Parts: sequence; C-alpha cells; structure tokens
Amino acid sequence: QVQLVESGGGLVQSGGSLRLSCATSGAIFNINAMGWYRQAPGKQRELVARITEGGTTNYTDSVKGRFTISRDNVKNTAYLQMNSLKPDDTGVYYCNAETPWYLGETYWGQGTQVTVSS
Repeated sequence: QVQLVESGGGLVQSGGSLRLSCATSGAIFNINAMGWYRQAPGKQRELVARITEGGTTNYTDSVKGRFTISRDNVKNTAYLQMNSLKPDDTGVYYCNAETPWYLGETYWGQGTQVTVSS
C-alpha cells in the first residue's frame, strides 16, 4: 500500500502562483510514475501533469509553460509549481501514483482545493 497526502492548495488571484506537494509513504519502492489530476465542478477528472521515475514529464496543453511537475526521490515527495494561474485552473487537485504494469495498482491522495479568483 502507498499513502499520498497533498498540501499547498488555497485561494489565489488570477496571475498568482501556488505550489502543491504530495508526500508519499508506505510501499514507495513500487511507485513508477506520479501525476497530478484535477477535477472542476461538473467536469471529469483530467490529467494535468505526469512525471516518470526517470524524470520524463508531460502536461496537458492548457498548462504548458505555466506549470512544472517535479519529484524529490530523497524526500519521496512530488510537487506541482503553478504560475500564472487562471480561473479555469480552479478545481480539486489530486496526486496520483502508479506502479509498474505488472503490479497494476494506482493510488490517489485525498485532494486539495485550488481556487483562482478573477
């Protein structure tokens, strides 16, 4: 089992910045990729950014150039630096951890609210 705990959400004005953190514990040696997802009211959860164990990253088009995902393998923590925030970035942000395909498990944090005011 892997436990994920997010922090760093809050209320920010349009154009502002926030940094989300995702602390992991438990069977972290099984973790392969980590990601951040978000869910806006009335919408489906969507992938925002993902980083592999080797450091390869990918982002949804709407956040490219504004968000940066990173991970500290010593602290067992993943981060999402969010700059130039827009009201459309509002939602609950969830941390996600994947295990390799042969284990086939996915873990989620409890989510942290991000609200961007115009």
